[in-house]
Amino acid sequence: MPNHLSNESSPYLQQHADNPVDWYPWGPEAFQAAIESDKPVLLSVGYSACHWCHVMAHESFEDDDIAAVMNRLFVNIKVDREERPDVDKIYQTAHQLLTQRGGGWPLTMFLDGETQKPFFGGTYFPNEPRHGMPAFDDLLEKVAAFYRDQRTEVRAQSNKLVSVFKQLEPAAKNDASDLTAVPLQLARDTLDKSFDREFGGFGSAPKFPHATNIDRLLRHWRAGAVGDEPDLDALFMATLTLTRMADGGIFDHVGGGFSRYTVDRYWQIPHFEKMLYDNGPLLAIYAQAASATGDPLFAYTANATADWMLADMLAPNGGFYSTRDADSEGEEGLYYLWTPDQVAGLLGDDYPDFAARFGLDREPNFEGKYHLTVHEAIADDEVRASIERSKTILLAERSKRVAPGRDEKQLTSWNALAIRGLAIAGRAIDRPELVDAAANATDFIRRHLLKKGRLLASYKDGKARFPAYLDDHAFLLDAVLELLQSRWNSSHLDFAIQLADLMLEHFEDTKRGAFYFTANDHEELIHRPKSLADEAVPSGNGVAAFALQRLGFLLGESRYLDAAERTLRGAWQSIEEYPHGHVSLVTALEEYLHHPEVIVIRGEAEEIARWRDSAAKLYAPRRMVFAIDAAENDLPGALADRKSVNGETVAYRCVGTQCDLPVTSWEALASELSATKPKS
Repeated sequence: MPNHLSNESSPYLQQHADNPVDWYPWGPEAFQAAIESDKPVLLSVGYSACHWCHVMAHESFEDDDIAAVMNRLFVNIKVDREERPDVDKIYQTAHQLLTQRGGGWPLTMFLDGETQKPFFGGTYFPNEPRHGMPAFDDLLEKVAAFYRDQRTEVRAQSNKLVSVFKQLEPAAKNDASDLTAVPLQLARDTLDKSFDREFGGFGSAPKFPHATNIDRLLRHWRAGAVGDEPDLDALFMATLTLTRMADGGIFDHVGGGFSRYTVDRYWQIPHFEKMLYDNGPLLAIYAQAASATGDPLFAYTANATADWMLADMLAPNGGFYSTRDADSEGEEGLYYLWTPDQVAGLLGDDYPDFAARFGLDREPNFEGKYHLTVHEAIADDEVRASIERSKTILLAERSKRVAPGRDEKQLTSWNALAIRGLAIAGRAIDRPELVDAAANATDFIRRHLLKKGRLLASYKDGKARFPAYLDDHAFLLDAVLELLQSRWNSSHLDFAIQLADLMLEHFEDTKRGAFYFTANDHEELIHRPKSLADEAVPSGNGVAAFALQRLGFLLGESRYLDAAERTLRGAWQSIEEYPHGHVSLVTALEEYLHHPEVIVIRGEAEEIARWRDSAAKLYAPRRMVFAIDAAENDLPGALADRKSVNGETVAYRCVGTQCDLPVTSWEALASELSATKPKS
């Protein structure tokens, strides 16, 4: 018999709809059942591409005996953390406070059924005692008994825990004191301390491809590139990491795109799930690194990542799907593995070059089989052509296998990260079809996820659900500003303004600064989080401050600039104490201290596109270039004064609020673009 999940849109919840566990989705029905039955709540949070979520499901949630214990003692709630990051953030924080260690997925929390407050928790629990962990059914009996017999203690503990939430929010910076550049250098130096100088990346295994850290280092290098002592080591840290990742097994050398992380320091063996939220930012940073360095490996990797996104993650409606699972046919990584005999039989005379390149002539690296990683450089164009032929053949062969499951819900925030990456790559590596895809995905969101003037967070099976979060608004504003630089569309500018206004109206903490993760009319939970740190995705507050500043300078609109400054002040304690954990906010701070350069080009479409595309070939991360057809009228704010006179092409250049005289020749603009450092 299906449980209460059978009508849910989430593929992850649907995976559990036939469990013998009587699962409920998060909502009032579940908590009413808990109150009426006087049972505690077992909250299980996961997502469809999560390997250990599947393990716990197979071991416990599909087991009739364990399910019977769960149903007898608890009201059981299953949450997709990708649909409900608000719930996940709160109870991940609670887990860390209760256990004094990091969380993860599956998250298993036990809540007071009446108050929703947590009193015990963990992550994965096995079905039998092992690795120092109790059997799940034994744990369930003990937790339920504690809740039944020690209710006063349970509630005292959970009340104390929730009171700590409010203490975690940092104090705001005094309005009279200056925001300084100290965190910029400190973030760079702290990344240096954890940098792996042999294999790239930060910290030890497992290693994650944090695009925000690489972006921070590239921006740091570029900001000082014209000084007496350019920070070439920052450039080295960024480019070595990008190179090792592109050559490693975290990158799919047959189909393109990146896995979530690697289990080793060498970037060789990944956890094979592929996430849209990783690949959008990585597409952007590889395209930007290609512009910054001219390295063909970075351009190749950007192209291959974009190709995978368009081939495998693009939905017919123009939006992008969420994830590819790590497992297929019950085995992690099976879809991506090869044997030498398989490959030799497919490639014929091309096999020796391919085997040498990807290590098939060495010892196997994954459970007796081979996961492709680069071992030898390509010697010449003939070998390069052989390798590319071989990849095409293997991709066709691999497509015949049972593919890992794809989570086909479409998330606003993750689509925004994809839009941003496609828009940046489209102009950096000169692929207009990527800009087309970014524009189409933006219009998909406007058609399907904007209802009655409010943004929604998730779309599946023709239905948009869940009020959007801060990340949805902030990431999308940032993405649309990048899209406008690749191709102007005044309706997209209107959308950007709408997003900014929604953030200010519904998410801003006007007293203490910064933005809450949920809107002021969101479902009331036990805590309203204000997320400042970068996690698997950039900080919504960091991206909000960054994008609001850029929109504010483009339009000459002080409301947005003031909100960005309030965000930096509200987050200052965190930025100052732990800058390398708040890199998105540090980058917003950089553009607060050194204002972005805004160039607006007006004229006939073909000519202004040529000027724009020439400008896009330069890596200048604090520069924005907008090419707006002379026929566009009724532009808002400062753009109203940026006009073409008598059809002549003209470029307006401002740094922050300081503007130069307009120029009417490409040569004059080029001399300003090639200036070593923007004025600030």
